[in-house]
Amino acid sequence: MVNSGSLVKATVVSCATIAGFGQAQATAPLVAAADAVVEIAPALQPTCDASGRCHVQVTPRQLLSKAEALIHAKQYQEALPLVEALGQVPELQMQQRFLAGYIAIETGDVDGAIKKFRSILDENPGQTRVRLELARAYLMTGKEASADYHFRLAQNDENLPDEIAQTIRNTRSILRDQRVWRFSFDFGFAPDTNINGATNAESVDINFGPIKLPLQLDENARERSGIGQTAGFSGGIRIKANDRLALLLDADSKIVNYKGEDADDIVIQAAAGPELRIARYSSISLQAVGLHRWYGGRLATREYGGRFGYQQALSEGQRLGFELDARRTESELSNAYSGWQLGANATYEHLIGKSLIASASVFARRDLLNADGFSSFNYGVNLGIGGELPLGLNAGVSASVSRSEFDAPLLLYSTENRLDWRGFARAYIGSRKIKFLGFSPSIDYNYSRVDSNYTLYEMNRHRVNFKFARYF
Repeated sequence: MVNSGSLVKATVVSCATIAGFGQAQATAPLVAAADAVVEIAPALQPTCDASGRCHVQVTPRQLLSKAEALIHAKQYQEALPLVEALGQVPELQMQQRFLAGYIAIETGDVDGAIKKFRSILDENPGQTRVRLELARAYLMTGKEASADYHFRLAQNDENLPDEIAQTIRNTRSILRDQRVWRFSFDFGFAPDTNINGATNAESVDINFGPIKLPLQLDENARERSGIGQTAGFSGGIRIKANDRLALLLDADSKIVNYKGEDADDIVIQAAAGPELRIARYSSISLQAVGLHRWYGGRLATREYGGRFGYQQALSEGQRLGFELDARRTESELSNAYSGWQLGANATYEHLIGKSLIASASVFARRDLLNADGFSSFNYGVNLGIGGELPLGLNAGVSASVSRSEFDAPLLLYSTENRLDWRGFARAYIGSRKIKFLGFSPSIDYNYSRVDSNYTLYEMNRHRVNFKFARYF
């Protein structure tokens, strides 16, 4: 765990300098206990009631200024009643929560500080100073991945002083270097208009020599709707050998269960290999990869091979990645689907504003299977944007378009090579505020479409996934 002393830990600044915070224009008198506001306004005389309890009226600006001064002087217990009194001023709610969170983190109540800072960002995700303090709090609780995420967003603020931006970059480099493990788990259910990914056509034409005849498709060969139960996990371990070399162990799985077994889909993948840091902000990795897929209640595919990856962290939180993948596929459904798969993709991530991440990637894949009619070259592009929104929401959209060109025709259906256009779109929204046993709810909408010169492979699919996810 990184020592908190290596982090951005500036003395608390005046709330008026925190972008987006409510201005200190509130001047209505504020009533506070006289002993809590000593020296705030020495010219004012306290008013005492019959019981001997005395009060003094001060403006919120005066109270805020004194609370900040006490916090600057690290007199947190003396500042606390003043900060609590600021809770009476609606215009200063963000300042009040920020100061309360800062006092909490400095006095050891890190969980309380996280709640305060998180409540501000739920409503105003562009608050860089608050995000820096939240990142520091997450780091103090050992949640390095969460800390790195918030440091990365804060790093994109163009108003950050150069020395603070450099400190954040160095801190993120240390976090990546000392990362040990990650794990996430989700479960839910998914209404789906096309659980078997099939065509909606009632018949297809087949070739009998020079004659084409329509073939009626049975129900199992046409699209079917259903509601599936879903679950998934993703995890990894990073075992550090020295300052530059580490061993990566990764595993992930996706499970979809429908009524009966015909469309059940289970995928499990594991990878292991070394990662080498070649510069302060860049690394390469080489992993052996294995995958098993069960479809319709039986083993459908085994894959094994390797992948090479390159990661480069750029200035202001941008990121560039490149991956090559080569694997052997062994199909249990038909030997025609067995062969080699070669893939490559490049991805660029760019921070937008102070809470959104946009990405663009290009990809290509070559399938060299035993049957030329199923061998293909696929290439395309993917664009996406997502991040934190007000009201405690996370949301995003993405879309991809690709082209598939097959090596040879399937003579049963056509004398022309198969050509496909494939499209995919996704929109999601989730809540950061709502949690049940640490799980947060979200909704995904997915749309996929295949336009092909082969009617049998044309397809439309709508799927909504309601799920709860937790990140450890």
